[in-house]
Amino acid sequence: MIRDQETLNQLLDIVSRFVRERLIPNEQRVAEEDRIPDDIVDEMKELGLFGLSIPEEYGGLGLTMEEEVNVAFELGHTSPAFRSIMGTNNGIGSQGIIMDGTEEQKQRYLPRMATGEIIGSFALTEPDVGSDAGSVKASAVRDGDHYVVNGTKRYITNAPRASVFTLMARTNPEVKGAGGVSAFLVDADSPGITLGKPDKKMGQSGSQTCDVIFEDVRVPAENMIGGPDKEGQGFKTAMKVLDRGRLHISAVCVGVAERLIEEALRFAMERKQFGKPIAEHQLIQAMLADSKAEAYAGRSMVLEAARKMDTGAQVSTEASCCKLYCAEMVGRVADRAVQIHGGAGYISEYPVERFYRDVRLFRIYEGTTQIQQIVVARNMIRDASN
Repeated sequence: MIRDQETLNQLLDIVSRFVRERLIPNEQRVAEEDRIPDDIVDEMKELGLFGLSIPEEYGGLGLTMEEEVNVAFELGHTSPAFRSIMGTNNGIGSQGIIMDGTEEQKQRYLPRMATGEIIGSFALTEPDVGSDAGSVKASAVRDGDHYVVNGTKRYITNAPRASVFTLMARTNPEVKGAGGVSAFLVDADSPGITLGKPDKKMGQSGSQTCDVIFEDVRVPAENMIGGPDKEGQGFKTAMKVLDRGRLHISAVCVGVAERLIEEALRFAMERKQFGKPIAEHQLIQAMLADSKAEAYAGRSMVLEAARKMDTGAQVSTEASCCKLYCAEMVGRVADRAVQIHGGAGYISEYPVERFYRDVRLFRIYEGTTQIQQIVVARNMIRDASN
């Protein structure tokens, strides 16, 4: 749902110019330094990019899902690392608070997330817990007015910059699976929290991840998302958050695919072989056309699902379909872009080499491709059984 097309167009124009004029020229620097420059982060804050999905009453822009994916299309035209620094504040770092938090929790955290004063991070994955998210082992034991947390979280995005963690921990060891998991807001400066060394990744340099270790960390009971009486509801909160996150990531995948198509087309029109631009060779045209068609299909899927979500409808199946298709699609587009570049596509001088590595992660986080397949199929079976 787009509430005011003219206002949205102005926002999209601002974001597009910011991407072209500030982010794309700094892509290589970020890749080499593995860090988003502070001056660019400050500009993101000024543009309100840290509060895209945070409600207006808490200082954000309060974008609808359709409006948000339109912005994500634009952000996808540059290195995914730039979006990642603000992504947790708009997605899994804030949405749990927005959807299930108490009013006091919303007032305490959301305004500062919207401005980028604090960066939120989502701590779910563990050394032995990934796709089987209901098997969280990190423990939170009640001790008076506090919970004492112990455990290690792994691959936590923005952990080195985080001010607050949305932590998933097991509060009831007697309840196996998702029912024993609760969600907490844990300030990053709490005694007992240490960070592991930064992960060295295949791609997405500049998007910083690391282990987060909790050793006897005392967390006030009032910091349980929704309040102390919401014990055992953490997994449900996480699942609510994922639908919106999967649509957002799907839109980013579409934006990246469109950027890769632009790079491939430009190169194909300039590069000459056999006496003419390679864009005139039919097998090159086939790769360009297939990429264009798939990116268009992805964009259409995401917009339709976003509009449905804005009506209040359940979109678990649609969100997983989008994540499944778009994450796989951008991988195919990246592969073709490298192929069209030939030997140049294997050289880091050209952005397609970096994007080829960057996009591989899309098929893994926010739920792997295989998890999306399971979600879609199970929902199909459930609906057919009713």
